[in-house]
Amino acid sequence: MQNSEALKKEILGNCSLTERQWEECLCSFTYRKLRAGELLLNQGDVAHFVAYVQSGVLVYYRSMETGDDYTTDFGFSGDWVCDMYSRLNSRPASINIKALEDSDVFILYQSELEKLLVRFPALEKMIRILTERAFLKLLHQSLHLQIIDAKERYLKLLEENPGILQKVPLYHIANYLGIAPKSLSRIRKEIAGE
Repeated sequence: MQNSEALKKEILGNCSLTERQWEECLCSFTYRKLRAGELLLNQGDVAHFVAYVQSGVLVYYRSMETGDDYTTDFGFSGDWVCDMYSRLNSRPASINIKALEDSDVFILYQSELEKLLVRFPALEKMIRILTERAFLKLLHQSLHLQIIDAKERYLKLLEENPGILQKVPLYHIANYLGIAPKSLSRIRKEIAGE
C-alpha cells in the first residue's frame, strides 16, 4: 500500500494497537489518488466513509441552486475529511469534497470501520477524539464568524494554516471567511501596508 507512515502515526498516537493490529487495521483502508478537481464526495450522496488526507488539499463546499458555491472548510495533509452528519445519519451529504490539487487519501468505509471497532475496541478512543476535534472545529468557526471581524479571521486562518495562500485559491478563502473577494483583496492590501 502507498506510504502510510503519517496515517500510522495518527492512529497509534490516539489509541493503543500492536504493530500486528496496526497492519490488520491498515488493510481495511482503501488508498485513492485524487486528481486536482476530482470529487471525493458528491453533494447528495451518502458519505459512507471517513478519509485521511495523506497529502494534498481538499475543499468542502455547498453548491446552491443559484449556481453559487459556498466554501465551508478545507482538508490539509494530516486531516480527516468527511461529511460527519451524512455519515452518522446515513443522509445525503449537504456538501461536496473536492481535491484542489493532486491528493492522496486513505479511505475507511463505514462497514470496515464497524468491523474494526468490534475487533479492536481501542479504536473507539480514536473515533471519539476525531469526533471531538470535528465538533470543536465547528464551534470555533461559528464563534469566529459571530465575534471576530473579517481581518482577524483572515489573520487567524493564516496563522493556523501557514501555507494556505500557496495551495487554496483566494475566492475559496474569501468564501470561507464569509466575505466577498474584493473585501479580501482590501484586507490583504491593508495588512501589506502595515
